[in-house]
Amino acid sequence: MRAYRAALLRFDDEGRPVYDADGLLVVGPEGTAGEAGSGGANGASGAGRIRVVRAAGPWSALKDRFPGVTVEHLPGRLIAPGFIDLHVHYPQTDVIGSPAEGLLPWLEHYTFPHESRFSDADYAGQVASFFLDELQRHGVTTALTFATSHPASVDALLGLAQARGLRLIAGKVLQDRHSPDGVRDETEQSLIDTEALIQRWHGQGRLGYAITPRFAPSCSDAQMQGAAELAARYPEVWIQSHVAENRDEIQWVRELYPDARSYLAVYEQFGLLRERAIYAHCIHFDDADRALMQATGAAAAVSPTSNLFLGSGFFDYAAADRQGMRYGLASDVGGGTSFSPFHTMLAAYYVGREGHTKAGLSLAPSHLWWQHTAGAAQALGLSGVVGNLQPGCEADFVVLNPQATPLLARRSAQAANLEELLFSLIVLGDDRAVQAVHLAQPA
Repeated sequence: MRAYRAALLRFDDEGRPVYDADGLLVVGPEGTAGEAGSGGANGASGAGRIRVVRAAGPWSALKDRFPGVTVEHLPGRLIAPGFIDLHVHYPQTDVIGSPAEGLLPWLEHYTFPHESRFSDADYAGQVASFFLDELQRHGVTTALTFATSHPASVDALLGLAQARGLRLIAGKVLQDRHSPDGVRDETEQSLIDTEALIQRWHGQGRLGYAITPRFAPSCSDAQMQGAAELAARYPEVWIQSHVAENRDEIQWVRELYPDARSYLAVYEQFGLLRERAIYAHCIHFDDADRALMQATGAAAAVSPTSNLFLGSGFFDYAAADRQGMRYGLASDVGGGTSFSPFHTMLAAYYVGREGHTKAGLSLAPSHLWWQHTAGAAQALGLSGVVGNLQPGCEADFVVLNPQATPLLARRSAQAANLEELLFSLIVLGDDRAVQAVHLAQPA
């Protein structure tokens, strides 16, 4: 076992922050992957040795319970759960920062041409390696990511993630219509490839698979039906897609599915709403949509930097909470403008505050943090497995330095309480504040 002494942040079962200004985190001994959850239910049973949290709490209460355990003292530092990115496109790493007049032109001019290159396994591997470097550099220890329509893009990413010991969930994109050559796949083969990838990767170490229709307009009815059949055959895998991001996109879906009550209802009619289904954006919803998300257990990946960058709209937190809808935060790189969880949390604060098109509210800094850790884990169906530092959780954590830059150090030194400390990091922090990243399953 090993122990770390520093300020310590974690969350209780109600999502409230638990903070020890002088805390102790004890991890180990090693167990089998999946020990922190309920057997295979966390999607990571099987091979691979991991460390889990054995104790977390005040130094004064725990210091005598672990005689002989090496303690690493980290004065002035904050230990927090590793961040979870609920929606990111690894093939769009090099598309980040590309100017466009909205979502559909951005896909046409930048995203699709770039993704066509991922049929080359060597190229996919090079981008995947850089992408994983960026995740870890920014303190992201779990991610749900799109690959491209090419199976090689999934193999490249998950193979590298497995070697690093990362918890990563990914899937081959399904898009057999309204897509250009180079990214458009063939209906039957796309489903055969998806099932082969599920069997190859899901549950290997800390890896998971996500069935990935790009979005309703890009998938034929036959492909959507096939995706739903796979989801029924493999209930432990995830589903990921996009919904209600952009008004032009919504109008397109309305023309394609004139009998559907809403864009979200298209996924419902194909049987693609359930636990472990994550839908990015969920901006232009009504309360019936939100109630449907709640009833089915599906969750929203809120992507504020992307929504602001593309001018898509503002996620309605008040309405989501009113309906009991699950959600968590996501970078959505490359529509999103940063890998940094700090930048994402700050953008989410802006989105929450916007009160002209919806009810505005000020999200508590600890709630923003919860959305990127324990709340995101809840959305994934991985509560008690990742995103927290309660006993039994996999020991993914970050060591943060509130003195990383002169302005951050000046502001954080004046923090009168936890909320002020967290908000100083959210507003002024970036990758320089991430002093160390610890994985439960080290490479």
